[in-house]
Amino acid sequence: MSARVAVIVVAAGSGSRLGQSRAKAFVDVGGRTVLDRALDPVGRLREPAEVVAVVPAGHEGEASEILARHDRLAGRHVVVGGATRHESVVRGLDLVSETVDVVLVHDAARAFTPAAVFDSVIEAVRASGGGVIPVMPVVDTVKSVDDGELVTGTVDRARLRAVQTPQGFPRETLVAAYRAAQVDATDDAGVVFDAGHPILTVEGDPLSFKITTPDDLRRAVEHVSGPAIAVPRIGQGFDTHAFAGDDTALWLAGLEWPGERGLAGHSDGDVAVHALCDALLSAAGLGDLGSTFGTADPRFAGAHGEVFLTETLRLVTEAGFAVGNASVQIIGNRPRFAPRRQEAEERLGTLLGAPVSIAATTTDGLGFAGRGEGLAALATALLVVTRPRSAEVSP
Repeated sequence: MSARVAVIVVAAGSGSRLGQSRAKAFVDVGGRTVLDRALDPVGRLREPAEVVAVVPAGHEGEASEILARHDRLAGRHVVVGGATRHESVVRGLDLVSETVDVVLVHDAARAFTPAAVFDSVIEAVRASGGGVIPVMPVVDTVKSVDDGELVTGTVDRARLRAVQTPQGFPRETLVAAYRAAQVDATDDAGVVFDAGHPILTVEGDPLSFKITTPDDLRRAVEHVSGPAIAVPRIGQGFDTHAFAGDDTALWLAGLEWPGERGLAGHSDGDVAVHALCDALLSAAGLGDLGSTFGTADPRFAGAHGEVFLTETLRLVTEAGFAVGNASVQIIGNRPRFAPRRQEAEERLGTLLGAPVSIAATTTDGLGFAGRGEGLAALATALLVVTRPRSAEVSP
């Protein structure tokens, strides 16, 4: 499938400051490499994206194997990086497909950047036609110093921002800026800004920290493996859909309800399953249903709840968790749920391999559900850690 978005993942650094014997992008973090984890959000974007991985010489085969495991990518390319980051990005740009009009450049070392950050950058690039970077406020007091390290003043941090990746640009703008660049810049926005183009900002995320030092690596290991004591994780989810205006079938709690008015939505509109998926993803720290599956992905058009629940369970399991139990509260006047409660609980429980309890309530005629305009659902899920934290990060 052709893509209009490409993500150049810069993974060619040696990582000498990390204190490891391997190139940084291929260091293990909780059973998976940094590069492998950095690709997770790209497969969950609202629109399909191709990836160009820029890696150190000798790692092309391993990188290709890693990319092959991410089956939601619209295209996969691997290229050896250059002597500088500037040269590495240029080599990545040379492999971007002709159909692409938006290019994101992302540091593999920011392996936990949420998919929502990628999506917001892409959206802002399309809306503005300019360069876009994710940023975070600077919270520390910042001092300026002279050559002798004497303080010369305090910098107004209100106008400062810490820059993250991915940084996004219209393809033609980025290519032209790199061709015209006279000196290396520390980031891609610097190249584009020096070429005379405006740079906008969007909100970044604390999870976009960069794995650079041994302390960063220990933070990354703890992030994926959890605390030393395996504390259960709890997540909540909510979903709502209006009733459809046609003869759409109703799917609710994984069951079809013949003779009942269906719900409008990109998929089957099963509010109970969607809320449950949100609760599971939330508990695992994996975002939400929208950022994981996306409403623009044609693969999920009309998909039933079991598709989403099965894939959510896979992601949660891969992240090192097992489902302890879950509960769902359905809110609406119809259908009459009690006669099929046990059937629905068994259906969802079988899909998750864990107990699921379901309750249903009306709103005494209040709100959109009370007026019979649609249904809503609240869900809570409890996860337990299955992969204990590594006590040490070995070289």
